[in-house]
Amino acid sequence: MERDRNNLKVAVIHEWLVTHAGSERVLERMLTAFPQADLFSLVDFLGPEQRGFIGHRSVTTSFLQHLPKARTAFRQYLPLMPLAIEQFDLSGYDLILSSSHAVAKGVLTGPEQLHVCMCYSPVRYAWDLQHQYLRESGLEQGVKGAAARAVLHYIRLWDTRTEPGVDLFISISDFIAKRVRKVYRRPSLILYPPVDTSAFTPAEERDNIYMTASRMVPYKRIDLIVEAFSRMPDKRLVVIGDGPEMPKIRALAAPNVTIMGYQPFDVMREQMRRARAFIFAAEEDFGIAPIEAQACGTPVIAYGRGGAVETIRDGETGLFFEEQTPRSLMDAVFRFEDRKTDFNPAACRENALRFSNQRFDHQFRQAMDAALLAWQSGRNPEDLIAPLSVEFHGATLERKPI
Repeated sequence: MERDRNNLKVAVIHEWLVTHAGSERVLERMLTAFPQADLFSLVDFLGPEQRGFIGHRSVTTSFLQHLPKARTAFRQYLPLMPLAIEQFDLSGYDLILSSSHAVAKGVLTGPEQLHVCMCYSPVRYAWDLQHQYLRESGLEQGVKGAAARAVLHYIRLWDTRTEPGVDLFISISDFIAKRVRKVYRRPSLILYPPVDTSAFTPAEERDNIYMTASRMVPYKRIDLIVEAFSRMPDKRLVVIGDGPEMPKIRALAAPNVTIMGYQPFDVMREQMRRARAFIFAAEEDFGIAPIEAQACGTPVIAYGRGGAVETIRDGETGLFFEEQTPRSLMDAVFRFEDRKTDFNPAACRENALRFSNQRFDHQFRQAMDAALLAWQSGRNPEDLIAPLSVEFHGATLERKPI
């Protein structure tokens, strides 16, 4: 299938190009697998020095690119995004790859085209997280709240209408596959995102500290972590990251909590390598930071929901806590200290290697070749999900919920 794959006319659609974060790491590997692909995005505000991960491609953008304040406030144009994504003319392509957590999967495709959606999630803030989004945005009441609810209702209708245009969903975790099944009533192939595990190695010595690193936004629950450690004055915590929650986090921090703010990658990595454990309190769709920590040989104390239950081996490479409360996290830290000799750095790193770039590249190419073969022979690409799932994950996905 290698020759067939390289001879295809391929379009890759990504929602917006403004940074190099989690979904962009997946996009980078997708473009590596299909170097001939043309790239489309609603907006593209990457600077010249940021364009390496897309191979310095030119990008076809939508009319949103030229609207007022699009560079800084493009998310406010959510009501126009369905219309914008439908304006891309992809009629000349054989293979459509959408890289989607909002509207990219809604591009218009025809019956002679194969459309594979790399799904990071159905639109979170329009489906099961709507109420959390409205609450955190201060839109629970009033005229603006009513308008926001109407827009999200419209987004849900459009999202379900465009689902049949996807021939194969690929979900980034079992957690997201369940969300895809709930929202779209469709099965999906689970393909864990790539993590640059080669950039992280264990340290010979450990410091007597715990650490966490994250953007300081509400759902990351850095406030919970800081509050818990502020109640444990004999335990040191280092916090790396910045964001709108910073004033709140600083106000919660006791003297044993060091708030370092934004730090370069090398500083963050060194803290991660030398920490006794990495603390992770978010309910994430996948979660890259816990895997990076394990690649450093550092065990993870994590909230036992979301993607974390698929990437951390409870009792071997980390521990879970049951509730997003300071008390629950504190109990987990105490349990960890009672069992700290049970966590082997080599076992942590070995577990992390299950999510390497090399593993993703191999499995993504294998999945695409199988989908193309099914498509070219007139079969349903979803027929490949069961056999590939066994090959990628064993007879069943390993799940370790608390």
